[in-house]
This record gives sequence, C-alpha cells and structure tokens, in this order.
Amino acid sequence: QVQLEESGGGLVQAGGSLRLSCVASGRTFSTYAMGWFRQAPGKEREFVAIISGGGTIIYDRSVKGRFTISRDNAKITAYLQMNSLKPEDTAVYYCAARRSVTTNPKDIEYWGKGTLVTVSS
Repeated sequence: QVQLEESGGGLVQAGGSLRLSCVASGRTFSTYAMGWFRQAPGKEREFVAIISGGGTIIYDRSVKGRFTISRDNAKITAYLQMNSLKPEDTAVYYCAARRSVTTNPKDIEYWGKGTLVTVSS
C-alpha cells in the first residue's frame, strides 16, 4: 500500500512559479514510478509528467520545457517544479504512483487527494 500527500499548490500570477511536493509512505517508494496528473473544472484528468524509479522521465508536450519532475528517494518525495505558468495550467494537481511508467490515468494504482493550482492572468 502506498499513500501519497501533495502540498505546494496556491494562487500565482501568469509567468510565475510554484513547486509541488508529494510525500509517499511505504518502503517500496524507490521502485515505483511517480507522476503528476491534473484535472481542470469540467475536464477529464490528464497526464502532466512521470518519473520512473530508474529516472526515466516523460512530459506532456503542453508542459515540456516549463515543468520539471524530480524525486528524492531518501526523502520519499517527488516534486514538480512549475515555471512560466499560464492560466490554462489552472487545475487540481494529483500525485500518482504505479509500479511502472504510464501516461494513462486509468492505469494509476495510487492517488493523492490533490492540491489546487490557480494561475491568474
């Protein structure tokens, strides 16, 4: 069982930055792929970024070059550094875990409760 808790969301102006953190429980954290998904009002949950236990990284093209995903296995924490934020990045951001990399939210095994990111224009 893996439990995930996000933090770091908030209100920021367009062009600003935020860093999301996801603290995980469980001794197998280092073997899990850790990802971030987001869900805007009235829209389906969508993939943002994911990092495997071995460090393989995939970004959605809408955030590539602006967002950076990372992980610290010693701190059992995953991060999402978000720069050059746009109003269309406004969403609830969810931390996710799965034994292997995926970009499909239906394949995720564990979810956090989410943290709201609001980008004002």
